Amino acid sequence: MNKEIEILKKFVTEQRLERFYEVLEYRTRYITVVLEDLYQPHNASAVLRSCDIMGIQDVHIIENENKYVVNKEIAVGASQWLTLKNYNNKQNNTLDTIKELKKQGYRIVATSPHRDDVELKEFDLSKGKVALVFGSEKPGISDIVIENADEFLKIDMYGFTESFNISVSVALIINNLVERLHHTDINWKLTEGEKKEILFTWLKKSVKDSNNILKKLLKKTS
Repeated sequence: MNKEIEILKKFVTEQRLERFYEVLEYRTRYITVVLEDLYQPHNASAVLRSCDIMGIQDVHIIENENKYVVNKEIAVGASQWLTLKNYNNKQNNTLDTIKELKKQGYRIVATSPHRDDVELKEFDLSKGKVALVFGSEKPGISDIVIENADEFLKIDMYGFTESFNISVSVALIINNLVERLHHTDINWKLTEGEKKEILFTWLKKSVKDSNNILKKLLKKTS
């Protein structure tokens, strides 16, 4: 991969490359976001935008009844900088997603205003990697998430309305947690290998006809 990266770096400006390195320093997989069956494109897109802004690299997308559709005007290209992982092979993909994340060492933290557990300001980041699960717009998280979650997280609310819009919830929670994470001794940054892998993906997306360029130039050097 080193050779491929060196080739593609020549096709982007120095400023863009510097920006890639700068952003990579703030990317994390210590916190990840899981979206269960969202159906409104503007919410799906706003979530991706918030994740990119706050440095959340991975977004896990569960598609049970609803296909995940992005509104490009709202996302403003955010999806190309994120690692999106879709779970849509079965009629219900929620349990498989949870099992996979637990296998990767994540604690499943379900977000719900109706479960009496930890308030956002009191949430303990030091206990291990966090997979924040957000449910569909109207029903919220499914019973499968409730039954398999390790913890529940809620945002303080002081009005009559029962819950925030999903995209607002995501933005509020990850902003709070990421800001706090940056001020801890937790090893939240990407490994050098992960940075290299993501940089390669970003370069490929940034360079027109990158596959053919790599094929030709690698052939010359082999």
